[in-house]
Amino acid sequence: MATVPDSRLLACWVPDWPVVAAAAAAQIPVQHPAAVFLANRVVACSARARSFGVARGMRRRDAQSRCPDLAVLAHDGNRDASLFEAVASTVETHAPGIEVVRPGIVAVPAAGAASYAGSEQALAELLVDHVSAAAGVECQVGVADGVFAAILAARSGMFVEPGQSPVFLAPRSLSELDQPGSGRAELVGTLNRLGLRTLGDLARLPERAVASRFGQEAVIAHRLARGVSVWPLSRRPPPELAVEKRFDPILDRVDATAFAAKALGSTLHVLLAERGLACAQLAISATTETGQTYTRTWRAAEPLTAQGISDRVRWQIEGCSPDSVCLMRQRLGTPCRWSTARRSRGVPRNVIG
Repeated sequence: MATVPDSRLLACWVPDWPVVAAAAAAQIPVQHPAAVFLANRVVACSARARSFGVARGMRRRDAQSRCPDLAVLAHDGNRDASLFEAVASTVETHAPGIEVVRPGIVAVPAAGAASYAGSEQALAELLVDHVSAAAGVECQVGVADGVFAAILAARSGMFVEPGQSPVFLAPRSLSELDQPGSGRAELVGTLNRLGLRTLGDLARLPERAVASRFGQEAVIAHRLARGVSVWPLSRRPPPELAVEKRFDPILDRVDATAFAAKALGSTLHVLLAERGLACAQLAISATTETGQTYTRTWRAAEPLTAQGISDRVRWQIEGCSPDSVCLMRQRLGTPCRWSTARRSRGVPRNVIG
């Protein structure tokens, strides 16, 4: 049985997730061109819409001129997060310890799950098959050292050999740093104007020079470009930074639970502030009256506020409902929609080494 280094991370990515979730809620057929808009600009679009020339960042008027039949869908982070729980739960069944990077992407340490499955490739095949069968959506899987490299590997359906993440990242466009929610668009634009085009171009600069010229955010981008993990995937907080509340009588409404979570979030913020810390990674565990526990780890691009914690509690509880899985099945049909050949596209098929 193959041995997998502890630094290896597996990322499971559902392409165009905001569109998939929005179309599921609106009951729009999978083959119909669709796009999600925020402030009259495209934030995500389906493959069918892209075939007409619709692209991320395009104005609504321009997108509709290219595709008059385009389904216009509103951006809703709550909807995206709650529906994604069906996918996250399926992945967690076979690879425990997952972390939601953002709705549409989960990451998990590959070592234990890959050893149990037999290899990283076998684990990838298992996840692609079971996500399709249980959640009714197509996903792609990638494996690499570090969260950033693993996400890009998943988008290409590849696995990167241990220690080769810098080689894998080097030729990729600098725009890859501008992941949704990262807020690096301005930084990428500045670096492009200075003649930097690829992650390798940025990685070759001395870190000291990057820090003195551009600041802390650029240092993080520089480390990502070099394939250095900015933070570990899972890190247990000290016991004193955990907050808990039990309810008697049991809460039976999602909004009441979210309200209680906001108060817990405020308490957590006080504990963090006393130590000069901020919350960028949050583990939420909820136990039902029957003793069933739902646990999920959330990562945030910006430090979470009490309201942000409350939102994630609501998303997690709403996503635990069987209705979310039923909604995805209504959107994409039964598991037999995806042939073996189609599902295999999500399995890492190339090696960088």
